[in-house]
Amino acid sequence: MTIERRALLKGMAVGGVAGIAMASSGLGLANTVLGRSTSGQVPTRVLVSPEVAGSAFVQGIQASPIAPQVQVMPIAPELGVLMQVQQHLASGQAQRLIGLLDDASAALLIDLARSAGARVQWLGQHSATSERTAHRLLSAQVSHGCALQLGQHLNACGQGFRLHEQRLHSPAPTLEVATASRTRGGDQWAATLGYALAVLGSTDTGQAPLIASRPSALAGTYVSFSIAV
Repeated sequence: MTIERRALLKGMAVGGVAGIAMASSGLGLANTVLGRSTSGQVPTRVLVSPEVAGSAFVQGIQASPIAPQVQVMPIAPELGVLMQVQQHLASGQAQRLIGLLDDASAALLIDLARSAGARVQWLGQHSATSERTAHRLLSAQVSHGCALQLGQHLNACGQGFRLHEQRLHSPAPTLEVATASRTRGGDQWAATLGYALAVLGSTDTGQAPLIASRPSALAGTYVSFSIAV
């Protein structure tokens, strides 16, 4: 990567992180950025980090009713890829971007979305280890029930987790849920999250597919999102 590209990406990353940073969690968003419901089904693009492209997160999306409309795009912090995403945001075509990215790529994406006037319907920070997962969520009205669905499904699967949801534009109280692990950790959280984001805003009552434990389960910190253009 050239020095100019490094400088540009670094500058964009700093701006993006500043726009979405919470003092305590490293994740946040101004209230005015989170959007309300968008009616009707629209084409959906799934933006994922390279290691997420073949993961349970994508399996969850592919098991959803919107699977035929989905285009999966692995995202790397390269200028050409970011410009392609920016073109989608500025196209004027009604569409939705959902996905699971590393912190730096997500910061860039949210900054681009904010600049394009897109509506962020859901934003989540997820930390996964072999023992348990933690989820800090920020959601708009259209995302109502998504966090609860995630928590209920993880609890039913016996996976230890901690979940915190803050809903904007709503008088609903903050959702706080935590359970101890009753089974070995895995990627069920990612499959459930992918399915929930895929059907976000719809009346679908289905469930994510059950995912068998795998040696290459996702680990580390990721950011999930749903953006309406």
